[in-house]
Amino acid sequence: MRNRRIQLAATAVLGALVLSGLSVVAQQQEPPPMGFFVTSVGLGDGANLGGLEGADAHCQTLAAAAGAGDRTWRAYLSTQGPDAVNARDRIGEGPWANSEGLVMATSVERLHYDNSTFNWTHSLDENGNQFASRIDGDPDFTEHDVLTGTRIDGTAFPEGDDRTCGNWTSNGEGSAMLGHADRYSFTTPGSPWNTAHPSRGCSQDDLVATGGAGLYYCFAID
Repeated sequence: MRNRRIQLAATAVLGALVLSGLSVVAQQQEPPPMGFFVTSVGLGDGANLGGLEGADAHCQTLAAAAGAGDRTWRAYLSTQGPDAVNARDRIGEGPWANSEGLVMATSVERLHYDNSTFNWTHSLDENGNQFASRIDGDPDFTEHDVLTGTRIDGTAFPEGDDRTCGNWTSNGEGSAMLGHADRYSFTTPGSPWNTAHPSRGCSQDDLVATGGAGLYYCFAID
């Protein structure tokens, strides 16, 4: 009888250990929360985003609608002038995963120097949709520009030529530096995700004519 009790106790302990191990494995396999997305829609007023504050608020609103409003979101945008802001300094330390749990970058340095995951397949919006639309089953790269106002290392442009549409307050005069979220220039891969070319102007029509729609990147800082 005593041996039977010992066997039952041992079985119970073993079962508890197995369940504990399965719980740990499940936790390890759980994908990280979304920490990056391309905005699914812009504000509709060209590059006038209401400054950095307005751009951040749009990120937060879209994230909340997608169920990620418990994190603090910032737009990947730089500004110019005496109080210039570097986009790389305002997005946290990483890592950042897309809406499918794929880690896009583990740190700010890797984001700017090892960013091969930024492409039309993985640069998803907050709802998990691919950035590139499709025509007859093939990706359509005609709308792929995103606002950044940023040099390739994530820092602001010096004063002079406008590359931020008046620090994201203009929907007319000026120009904004754009990145290619799909990493394509026409049909050739490898185009920079954050510094591809300047926009024709700052109006919504100018952004569309250049190849965009006033979209930009959002990152969670916590």
